[in-house]
Amino acid sequence: MADAPLLPHDRGHELWTMEDGPSRKLLASIDRWVGAMVGDDGIDMPLSGGGPSIEATVFARQDGLIVGCAVVDYMLQIWSPSVRVSWFAGDGKRVSSGDEIAVLTGARDDVLAIERPVLNALGQLSGIATETKRWSAIAPKQIASTRKTIWGLLDKWAVHMGGGLTHRLSKNDAVMIKENNLATMHEELDTHTERLVTFLQSVDVSEVGAFLEVETRSEKEALMAAMVWSQRRTEQGVDRLVIMLDNFSPEECKAVSEQMEDQEIREHVVLEASGGIVFNDLKSWHECGLDVISTSVVNRGVQPLDISMLVKGL
Repeated sequence: MADAPLLPHDRGHELWTMEDGPSRKLLASIDRWVGAMVGDDGIDMPLSGGGPSIEATVFARQDGLIVGCAVVDYMLQIWSPSVRVSWFAGDGKRVSSGDEIAVLTGARDDVLAIERPVLNALGQLSGIATETKRWSAIAPKQIASTRKTIWGLLDKWAVHMGGGLTHRLSKNDAVMIKENNLATMHEELDTHTERLVTFLQSVDVSEVGAFLEVETRSEKEALMAAMVWSQRRTEQGVDRLVIMLDNFSPEECKAVSEQMEDQEIREHVVLEASGGIVFNDLKSWHECGLDVISTSVVNRGVQPLDISMLVKGL
């Protein structure tokens, strides 16, 4: 695939940077989800500390990528302030089976009460990051998550840490026009293609947010969208349009990309495939001329990384 400008789907910097760590946006999401995690585990007020001081080691039972330390830091700060954590493997660090990740020190009752929420957060987010890394190793800078998430922005953060693209951070982050949107637009027009073309000719690009994306269901729709947008880019200098090829095969995606190249309109669009993408065929998707491969498989239904905690002395 030819070199291209940065993809609009790459929005992880709004959640996390290596220099500053979690952003305010991510911290707000952490606050919401941590409250639910501890609340559902019966913790409805900050733990007050009980019993002698103990030390417990958190360690990996399998190889993977650690993500979730920022969540645990916040969880302990707000809900279990007597417990201190020392990290050996921070966010984004690779670990092998048997490696120590952290040591928790604090009142016995508090350490044991907060154990499960801590391990749940670390395991789930590390599992997402590890799976994303597996996918992005085959298709680097192409794998994007979707808005089909379990823990919202926390999922997006874990995907980012695993080398994937976040895509939209929320519905309002960017405008995506799908078939249900078009069904309610320009009802005087008979076909999906006519409505798509009319929308692209008239949309106010100042109101689309981070980027504009349209879903297409056929080669004709994709080519028509690209032709209309190439004219707008030439005349108005607007940003590239993201065209989703919905449920296209790798061969169909390649044909669309090649036709756009032949018509000299490929440079005006970002091509994204979505639907029916599986890991075993990922190499074919990577090599078929796409810019982005979006899937919820990297974060939904992912096996959590196996992480345990043992109290010193056991």
